[in-house]
Amino acid sequence: GSGPRSSNEAGCHRPPGGQPPPNRRARRPSAVAARLARMAVCHVTAATILACIVAAAGAATDKMLLRHTSQQRGSGSGSGGALQVDGFVKMLDFNHKLRVCNAYPFAAALDIYRGKEERLTGDSPMPYKACRDFQANLKVGDKLEFRIGEASAGTFSVSDLPHSDAVLLLVIHRHDSLSTAVSFESHVFANLENSQVAVIDTYKGSARASPKIVDASKVPGGKQVQGKEGHASPPRSEELRYDSVVALNPGIFEVAMQGEDGELKARQQFVALNRESYVVIRCGVEAQDGAAYKEELIVFPQSDSKVFRAAASPS
Repeated sequence: GSGPRSSNEAGCHRPPGGQPPPNRRARRPSAVAARLARMAVCHVTAATILACIVAAAGAATDKMLLRHTSQQRGSGSGSGGALQVDGFVKMLDFNHKLRVCNAYPFAAALDIYRGKEERLTGDSPMPYKACRDFQANLKVGDKLEFRIGEASAGTFSVSDLPHSDAVLLLVIHRHDSLSTAVSFESHVFANLENSQVAVIDTYKGSARASPKIVDASKVPGGKQVQGKEGHASPPRSEELRYDSVVALNPGIFEVAMQGEDGELKARQQFVALNRESYVVIRCGVEAQDGAAYKEELIVFPQSDSKVFRAAASPS
């Protein structure tokens, strides 16, 4: 036909009848065709090698450019020896928010120090069941010391930090019901569109209880959703597993904690907004020595539900 053929077909094409064309030798291909095939392979190979050489040279140039820019940033003339380089490569500055919750049952409040001198809590120590956000600009190797008055309760060391914007959650609580030793729970919330909820159990004692999240939202007009027979449908609910992190759609919820005997131990309203990170903590202690603290819930942060009420109100 008139279409192109690959070099593998050169000298090997036969008519549909299977017989070699007249006035040609059928036992071996033409010497000219074979030479052309070799030339085609050589040209392709040479082009490939040339492309590889050019790509390698370009990569080497990029590396030299980055290395040269890095060296120029640290040297140069002028005030302080800092030279401004108008390049397109810049160091990323991530936003790490430290969120601390005090789930340690004790009458006195906690202070948080970075190192020995910097008091993150300022003049307002954190009482039991309090949570607070800090813009502490943490670095790997930082040590966060928790103190009650002048006595050290425990120290948490920062071993690693994410290379992205994130909320760093740190919860201090009782290690057991026999001693006053402390323990820590930590979690890094990723920067996601949906709200996230970390569920943590810090209660120490024999009692057992599980939290459940209940949809407490209402349809416009203030009435609950009606079932098929006109009766109010029971609100949707799901159990929250301890030591888990779940994604949640925006809405108004209630977190209820129920014991094994079916008794309601605690309940808290929970408003979920997009791009927010929440923590639900079961706290308390059946102390073998000292004061006992009943089972309670900590939900943080407490987002404002006005955004949903405004959307539900008639225009």
